[in-house]
Amino acid sequence: MGKGGEDFGKREKAAGPTTSADRDAFPAWSKEIHECEKHFGVSRQLGLTSAEVAKRREEYGWNELEKHEGQSIWSLVLDQFNDTLVRILLVAAVVSFVLAWLDGEEGGEKEITAFVEPLVIFLILIVNAIVGVWQESNAEKALEALKEIQSEQATVIRNGIKVPNLPAKELVPGDIVELKVGDKVPADMRVVQLISSTLRVEQGSLTGESEAVNKTNKPVPEDADIQGKWSMVFAGTTIVNGNCICLVAQTGMATEIGKVHMQIHVASQSEEDTPLKKKLNEFGEMLTMIIGVICALVWLINVKYFLTWDYVDGMPRNFKFSFEKCTYYFEIAVALAVAAIPEGLPAVITTCLALGTRKMAQKNALVRKLPSVETLGCTTVICSDKTGTLTTNQMAVSRLVALGPSPTIIRKFKVDGTTYNPADGKIYDWPSGRMDTNLQTIAKVAAVCNDAGITQSEQKYVAHGMPTEAALKVLVEKMGLPEASRGVGSSKTDLLGCCKHWNESERRVATLEFDRDRKSMGVIATSRSGKNSLLVKGAVENVLERSTQVQLLDGTVVPLDNNSKNYILQALNEMSSDALRCLGFAYKDDLADFESYDGDEHPAHKQLLDPSNYSSIESELVFVGLVGLRDPPREEVFDAIEDCRAAGIRVMVITGDNKNTAEAICREIGVFGTHEDISARSITGREFMNLPDQKAFLRQGGGLLFSRAEPRHKQEIVRLLKDEGEVVAMTGDGVNDAPALKLADIGIAMGIAGTEVAKEASDMVLADDNFSTIVAAVGEGRSIYNNMKAFIRYMISSNIGEVASIFLTAALGIPEGLIPVQLLWVNLVTDGPPATALGFNPPDQDIMKKPPRRSDDSLISAWILFRYLVIGLYVGVATVGVFIIWYTHSSFMGIDLSGDGHSLVTYSQLANWGQCTTWQNFTASPFTAGNEVISFDKNPCDYFHGGKVKAMTLSLSVLVAIEMFNSLNALSEDGSLLTMPPWVNPWLLVAMSVSFGLHFLILYVPFLAQIFGIVPLSLNEWLLVLAVSLPVILIDEILKLVGRWTSKSHISRRRKPSKPKAE
Repeated sequence: MGKGGEDFGKREKAAGPTTSADRDAFPAWSKEIHECEKHFGVSRQLGLTSAEVAKRREEYGWNELEKHEGQSIWSLVLDQFNDTLVRILLVAAVVSFVLAWLDGEEGGEKEITAFVEPLVIFLILIVNAIVGVWQESNAEKALEALKEIQSEQATVIRNGIKVPNLPAKELVPGDIVELKVGDKVPADMRVVQLISSTLRVEQGSLTGESEAVNKTNKPVPEDADIQGKWSMVFAGTTIVNGNCICLVAQTGMATEIGKVHMQIHVASQSEEDTPLKKKLNEFGEMLTMIIGVICALVWLINVKYFLTWDYVDGMPRNFKFSFEKCTYYFEIAVALAVAAIPEGLPAVITTCLALGTRKMAQKNALVRKLPSVETLGCTTVICSDKTGTLTTNQMAVSRLVALGPSPTIIRKFKVDGTTYNPADGKIYDWPSGRMDTNLQTIAKVAAVCNDAGITQSEQKYVAHGMPTEAALKVLVEKMGLPEASRGVGSSKTDLLGCCKHWNESERRVATLEFDRDRKSMGVIATSRSGKNSLLVKGAVENVLERSTQVQLLDGTVVPLDNNSKNYILQALNEMSSDALRCLGFAYKDDLADFESYDGDEHPAHKQLLDPSNYSSIESELVFVGLVGLRDPPREEVFDAIEDCRAAGIRVMVITGDNKNTAEAICREIGVFGTHEDISARSITGREFMNLPDQKAFLRQGGGLLFSRAEPRHKQEIVRLLKDEGEVVAMTGDGVNDAPALKLADIGIAMGIAGTEVAKEASDMVLADDNFSTIVAAVGEGRSIYNNMKAFIRYMISSNIGEVASIFLTAALGIPEGLIPVQLLWVNLVTDGPPATALGFNPPDQDIMKKPPRRSDDSLISAWILFRYLVIGLYVGVATVGVFIIWYTHSSFMGIDLSGDGHSLVTYSQLANWGQCTTWQNFTASPFTAGNEVISFDKNPCDYFHGGKVKAMTLSLSVLVAIEMFNSLNALSEDGSLLTMPPWVNPWLLVAMSVSFGLHFLILYVPFLAQIFGIVPLSLNEWLLVLAVSLPVILIDEILKLVGRWTSKSHISRRRKPSKPKAE
């Protein structure tokens, strides 16, 4: 059973004859019952003694899944700062706070403005940390959900006494446990005795099988896979039919579910960053280098202002250091860092991803983890489960075979429909209202020899009981009633009206339960006339073997000879080759001892108490027909697979079902061609694990199929694909799928059929359990990524402009034109709405016709970087230029700037403003700013410090205006605004209006204007802002034109060599 419990936990192993490793190595499923009892030192009649239980508990511990201690809140908080961008922000905030503290000693208004910047940055960091901790603290919920599916109680035999309702966690290996219908299995156990004739267990959530499995107490081969261990019942599965006595073989972490628990834990420890986060980290590291270099350059350029010296005898002497000016240029360096960091980027990315989750929710894809939205966009491989995702997980009859007027004439009917809705689909070429006797008999057997039911719940039809039997009841409804029986008994409004009719006409008085040996089920039914008959359904070969006659179309019964048997077997082989599950129908009128059977008091009832008699009772049958059933593929899956192929996404089907069934479905949905040789593409999980070169198998182009796959196989496939650089989306619904869901880049759980364990381990949940929803979500993910790329480029180009502005300011030696709090406002507030609105750009028409981008593709190509360096340089020139223009020009481009009465200076004076105190007769006139008059009577040199408020406002307004116009450039990477006008994204126009509105707010509300160190502007000054800002559109249009031209010439050069070959 593997070594699931060997190394887990902190409990010590007690010395003794049977160690944990020995226990794990003992293949109970392949041993006879007496060997198992001997190995575990127990008798099934007496069970373990209390002393032996205590001894084994000390050795093996409690029968429960271990609780893995998650990260502490403190370590989770620290993890949130393990990010380059965040660390840069943190350093900038700390330095800003220290400088604000030093400035605060002066008191007054300066203190308020100084603390705004560090406090806002700290607030951003705190919110970011809270969101990150909240997301990561949910990571281990899959393990908690896994514990909930464990059984809480068990009926155990100890000291020769039956102990009901013993807490399941007290079980130890060797315990004897009794199971009955509805029980959850409390541990991995060997079946030692069947009390009922059959035992069926629903273990699909653990193994991926689409139907309940029949269990036996007979040994199976030692190398059987988990699906083939018919003599074992596994913890967490459910008994759906029968009752039995079992011997506990594995407990706690050594059970199959315990191994899944550990695999989930291991997978959660190895979660990787999403492709976007990796790119942003790379960007952050690059940004750190750039900031460091530029800050160093700023200090080197300005060192002459705060450190001077004289040369004496050729050597520097008399050093003079100005702490005030040093602090001032240090503040410029901090401003540079603030300008270079796109503080609003995390918030905008989160907003865009959140909007993406809303769009996906409308398409039935519920995203649990925000980064998954972007990761979907670069998915290269979808590993899909078969049952319930590619198929409906609802059994349906697809073919009906009946007898004709002679034994050698077989009638075949095609049946439509993929759900349990009786009105879904029809039977082709059906003699509606004219059902002959043979078809009536088939309908009667299918309806009466049946324990299933169907109910309607919220527009859905739900089966109760075995799915195959529910499908037979749906078939009976599609067959309808004979003309003579119409209007008799059942109402037309009855969901199963036809089945009700047959059950009323044939009252069931006894059941011969299904068992693995005879592979059939029978019922004794009494007709309205009081005559008893035996109705049988089961495996076609077995039913046919026990049949001696065959019923023809008109009800005539003739002997079943080899010739007619061959015709029936030929029809069976045709259906089996299409991977249909076939059931045969038969009846028997001559019941001998059961002719007058009417219940438990009848003398023949004793024969029914011994299942070994069932085969003789079900002999000399009259064969009437057969049906082929399957779990049909969803109608929309074929087109979705084609979309994946067009989008360059490979589809791999990984299922716990058998190989033939899976191959037939894969051919039908287009994973494989109808007649394609798939011997090299279809493989079982075990065969894959034994391959010498597993990666070579996975590298094959096109679809692949893995059948009979166990949880560890799924994990290994996902791990190897990720090693190959693939971005893997993995679907699943069962407990067995949870480890692979956790390990995949995108884990996708089923919302309807999925277990809570699978949902908690996933990144995304499909509300409709539909594969085509995944494909739609991938398209949405690609669109979101393209839009994110647009706003990331936009924000980065804006930051380049801010850096250029500060660098030029420092290089030219002019007064500081933009202060940190203004840059923070631009980055966080005015840039935010347009960047977010770019997330609403409409998707490209051919978005699912392009191959997936590589996860290591750069966000910004060399050409795009060059383009935004040019734009950034213009932003820097414009913001610094307008600052210089105000100081040195009375008019610009015909716009009068002298209305406020400010003094003009030469560029030389502006560039050497620090020497103002040495200038003779320098004066500065007072000027108006809104309703305020700013004068310099006491200190004319304050004109370059306090007096720069108007020039600073112009610089800030130009920066805001340019960035608004630049957001129009970001609508398309290369498309002109003439072909993609602004109104294709009306949200962007709204966002631009909001950003301008916010800028007007801080300009014209006095309190806010004071905080940001700005003043109101006149109409002429606004005209100057527009004149300086609008050219950014023209510059980028020219650059886009060059980009389109070079792109076309590159494509034409690539096409030229192909002409001679074509000729």
